[in-house]
Order: sequence, then structure tokens, then C-alpha cells
Amino acid sequence: MSKYVVIGGFLGAGKTTSMLAFSEYLRGKGVQPAILVDDLGARNLVDGKFTAAHPVVSDEITGGCICYQTENLVDKLRRFRDRDKADIIFSDIPGCGIGALDHVYHKLNQDYPGEFDLCPFVAVADPERLRVIMPEHADLHLPKEMEYLFDAQLREAEVILLNKCDLLEPEQIASCQDFLERTYPQAKVLVMSAKTGQGVQEAVEYLMAHTSALPVVDIGYGGEAFVAAEKSLSWYNRQFSAAAPDGETFDADAFVECLMEAVRNALQKNSRNVPHLKVFGTAPQGQVKASLIGVDYDLEFAQRLSGQTEKLSVIVNARAACESALLDGIMEGALMKAAEAFRLKIHVFFTECFGMMDEGRM
Repeated sequence: MSKYVVIGGFLGAGKTTSMLAFSEYLRGKGVQPAILVDDLGARNLVDGKFTAAHPVVSDEITGGCICYQTENLVDKLRRFRDRDKADIIFSDIPGCGIGALDHVYHKLNQDYPGEFDLCPFVAVADPERLRVIMPEHADLHLPKEMEYLFDAQLREAEVILLNKCDLLEPEQIASCQDFLERTYPQAKVLVMSAKTGQGVQEAVEYLMAHTSALPVVDIGYGGEAFVAAEKSLSWYNRQFSAAAPDGETFDADAFVECLMEAVRNALQKNSRNVPHLKVFGTAPQGQVKASLIGVDYDLEFAQRLSGQTEKLSVIVNARAACESALLDGIMEGALMKAAEAFRLKIHVFFTECFGMMDEGRM
């Protein structure tokens, strides 16, 4: 019987990086992991492509949260278990997602009893976003309604992973850990850095050794606070190719940076924000992946192409605190600006942009 664990948490908290770090550790111990990436939009996920580029079995569920795709989810889990012989399967939920404890764990336990060994339900906490709900109530230029989502994700967790500890001083780690343990006493709090590997062993071994208690937690799912938080967010996904003029090349890393900075500047001009913007590019010479967790933060490269290329295939995913129509225009303008700066020909294959409460979405 395969173990299964859902990894929830804040937008940009490092859920995908955590699942990859866990998988790398387990593979080194002779344990076969698998990763299932989930998102509300259509295919073309940065996290899916990035995960597939690593030596771990992976797949995607798109077009909606796993909370509402039980049969599809079970089919994927069975394939991992029976075809790929996975010992443990990690899956995430969208970064604003809540309710998977009830809609996934309890649903599996009720409708598929004994088929999967459910590990403790996990929430990954980004210490920077955590400041929004800590006593300091930091202003990160996000809609106040999102505080409900941050809190609800932690209230339904059986394990809280305080990630990115490599960015904190010891006293900051202690402060965050103390807050989490006092405010969410139902959860085991573990400190780690998925990027550097610090604390990964302890986190993985805890998950492997424990089973979910299947708690029943009232987080106000579907209530007024939930609806208000959902209304504040929009999703944007695009796939396109960028090509230099015949006989010429361009710097892929610099193009990606230019594109993302153009998005940042336009959002700032409109007093909007992007809790998570991800860009993944592939070229014959390699890959580039960059992310931005807010208009006030530095651009982060998880991988650089570090060279010239004639063409680049690009996927853009954005989860923004912005109206969908405005976001669509911002993203279009940013791409045109970056393409003009590098004299590139752009061919768009796919675009979708929607608010969580847009007609037909809910």
C-alpha cells in the first residue's frame, strides 16, 4: 500500500521545491517517491514541467483542485502505485487552496478505505507571508482578505513546515516557530529549508513514520471570508515561443528577467500584486526557471540557462491579487515590451486568464 500526503500552503512557500527535496532524500534511501502537481488552470504548468525535468516519477492534474476530482485523483494514485511502484506519493494543491483535509483525506478514507496510507496533512509556511498573520501584521501589499486563507491553511494542518529557514536569523526562526506552536497547537511544527536541505531529513522521516489522525476542522470553508478571499485572486497561464531573427541569438535569462520586471512594474503602477509569478523556459542549450513572490521582492532564479539561444519555449503562470481583465492586459503588455527589447518574434500557443469568481468558474 502506497503512502499518500497532501502538501498545502502559501503561494510561493516552496511546495514544489519541498516535494522535490523530499523525493531526492527518499531516492537516496532506496524509497520510490512520486509527485502529483495540481492547479486550477489548464495544462502548461511551470511546476509540472520543472518537476518532470528531475529524476522523479511525476504527473499533473489540471483544470481544478484535486478536492473536486476524486476519481481522477484516485486513478493517478493507482497508476503511481501499480505501474511505477511508488512507495510514497506527494501531491500539492493550489497555493490559495484550503479544504483538502475534508475533500481529499476524508473522501479517500470514506470511499476508498484502506487503499492508501494517509500521512499527516501538511501546510508549508513561508516565513515572510507568515508575518501577515503574526502580531506585527506586516503589510505586504496583499488584499486583507487573504489573511483568512493563510490562517485557514495552518488551522487544518497536522504538520506545519516552516520553510526557507536559510533566509532567517536564529532569533527570527525562534519567533516564527513559537508563534506557530502557540497559535496552531494541533500541528507538529518542523523547521526546514527545501533549497539547502536543512531539516529535510527530519521532515520526511516524520511523515513516513506517522499516519493522519483525520481530524475534523471547521475552517469556514464556503463562508463569507472564503468567498471574499477567492474574489481577490486571478489566475493567468500562457505558453509561447520566442525566436531571434535569423542568424541571431539572445540572452534567455535576461529576456525572462525583462518580462518579469515589466509585469512587476505594471502591477505596481496599478497598485496590484502577484503572490506568485513563475516563468519556465526551455531551449536546446538548457532551461531557465524564475519566480517572484510579490512586487516588493527580488526576482529569484531556481535555474539559469546562462547562455545565448536562438529560440526559447516559455510557460508563464501567475497567481495575482488583481482583476482578471486588468491582469490579462498587464501580461500582454509585458510580453510585447520584452519582445521588442530583444527584437524577438513571439508565437502564442495558449493563454487563459480568469478570476476565481468569474462566471463559469464557480
